[in-house]
Amino acid sequence: MEIKAPTPQIPPPGWTEFKDLQEMEKYRQTRPEGDQHSALFESVTEGIQHFPGGFLVTTVADAFLNWARKSSVWPVTFGLACCAIEMMATFASRFDVERLGMVPWASPRHSDLMIVSGTVTIKMAPMLKRIYDQMPDPKWVVSMGSCANSGGPFRHGYHVVKGVDRVVPVDVYVPGCPPTPDSLMYGLLKLQEQVAQFQKTGERPAPAGPA
Repeated sequence: MEIKAPTPQIPPPGWTEFKDLQEMEKYRQTRPEGDQHSALFESVTEGIQHFPGGFLVTTVADAFLNWARKSSVWPVTFGLACCAIEMMATFASRFDVERLGMVPWASPRHSDLMIVSGTVTIKMAPMLKRIYDQMPDPKWVVSMGSCANSGGPFRHGYHVVKGVDRVVPVDVYVPGCPPTPDSLMYGLLKLQEQVAQFQKTGERPAPAGPA
């Protein structure tokens, strides 16, 4: 007689009984529809179609532009606590994330990625949202560390936001307290996969976290 192993259910059936998960489902921010491409990107691709041999040229141009966008993500750094030290180490010479085309940038108007590393307090949340709103579409967010993901050890404090996804929509979660530079780099590689998929399909994948 063959006995089949039980099939795990993710999330488990009783997950709705947890208050924290109920709050996460209720307050998590999502992006509105229609942020697939910036107006400049659409105008460039539409203009290329009018050239002779437009189909071939457009296909090559789309592939090139998609590869360029995936390989040149410029993060605006938002370091708030001890996770920021690990983020600095990731961009330093030992790990050298710049070889992936990622260059830290101080201007949100020229950046398409926000790395939130550290504890987000209620007092800081409006400034974080303001910087996010200044970034051009399409834009991405990486939540780095337990404090940014869910409030961490300060979750039950009156002054801490219980997850940065209550302020801005998050694409990749990097767990840890604090996460190592290796974890952040793996999270950035997962983000590059999401950017590549987004450029091909025009649809944003579900939020991911490094396994």
